[in-house]
Amino acid sequence: MTTAHDVRSGKGEHDENFPVASVLLAPRHRPPILAFYRFARAADDVADHATLGETQKLDVLDRLEATLLGRSDVEPDALPLREALARYHLSAQHALDLLTAFRRDVTKRRADNWADLMDYCRYSASPVGRFVLDVHGESETTWPANDALCSALQVVNHLQDCGKDYRQIDRVYLPADSLARHGARIEDLGAARATPELLAVIREASRATDHLLAHADTFAPQIRDARLGIEVAVIGRLAAKLNRWLAVRDPLAEKVHLSKRHALAVAGAGAAREAVARLVRPKPATHARRAS
Repeated sequence: MTTAHDVRSGKGEHDENFPVASVLLAPRHRPPILAFYRFARAADDVADHATLGETQKLDVLDRLEATLLGRSDVEPDALPLREALARYHLSAQHALDLLTAFRRDVTKRRADNWADLMDYCRYSASPVGRFVLDVHGESETTWPANDALCSALQVVNHLQDCGKDYRQIDRVYLPADSLARHGARIEDLGAARATPELLAVIREASRATDHLLAHADTFAPQIRDARLGIEVAVIGRLAAKLNRWLAVRDPLAEKVHLSKRHALAVAGAGAAREAVARLVRPKPATHARRAS
């Protein structure tokens, strides 16, 4: 029997575009967030595996769910999150939402339109931020701004890797109606350089992501925990920088990733700006959270 552990890619939290449980967060909050990330990484590796068949992938994802919910112990990569959920009295729903997205990755390789892509992001991206907010005891009133930022991060990742995703796993997140509208072909993603038509599709998605990031501008100010608010501001700043590059660069032919040095400079500016703003900004009101 193949487990998620058997097909790990080796990618970890330090390989991501955006901070995962960084030192900006209080140490007590980092263990459950890392457990959640590692569960998500394990499931993502299964969905993206190049040689596993569709049925095999779905079987492993089902076993991850069963282990997470305590119905089995066969998937070791789900056990740390199950233990963290119990220890910190957190709901499993966000992790279950992620599994919905990964099952969709296995069975649906194309996005029909922007609304379809945003529905996918509701399950593939938003639950990550919502879980972090739950760990910090933040209000669910922050979820709309969280969802906007998390969806923007997801689309930025899709645009950066659009060529690789097509070549390696035959998955295309660029909306099919946008490809048709601009006269681009899916096969164009396999080239060394984007055609003008494909660039028009990428630019359109980048402009739509700008709107998500504008909505997410309200996110950090809504967060009561200062350290989390600063991390959110940093992530927003990094995403905005990458999206500006996607508006002018060809991700098939050019690098659209920040070097560590550049990322630190952008992050530092974002952290400083949010830290100063918190000195003069009224603290967000406390809202009761729904029980899990």
